Amino acid sequence: MTKSSLLLAVSLFALPVFAEEGKAAAPATKEIQQNDRVRVAEVTFKPGNVSPSAKRPMRVVHTLKGGSLERTFEDGTKEAVQWKTGETKILTEERPYAIKNVGKGDVRLLVVYLK
Repeated sequence: MTKSSLLLAVSLFALPVFAEEGKAAAPATKEIQQNDRVRVAEVTFKPGNVSPSAKRPMRVVHTLKGGSLERTFEDGTKEAVQWKTGETKILTEERPYAIKNVGKGDVRLLVVYLK
């Protein structure tokens, strides 16, 4: 396992399933398939779910169910991100950030990570 794939695995699968007191739960990640070149996962953000701050590798994201997410960078700046059902984005942001579902419904994303 390469260093980047190990970091990715730890960041995706070491997320808490239940929220600690006073903290929002992490999004649910379901691995769909992987091989030696790519990993495909479905990520579901329920309202209020927050991912931990992390640097994420380049990835392709297809929106299965759209909604409103917010990125919070380590310096405290925030960025609203609207996801429309059916749209596909290539994400290359290199700065670490946390992601929160600030909308009223679930946001479901199909994420393809390159290894």
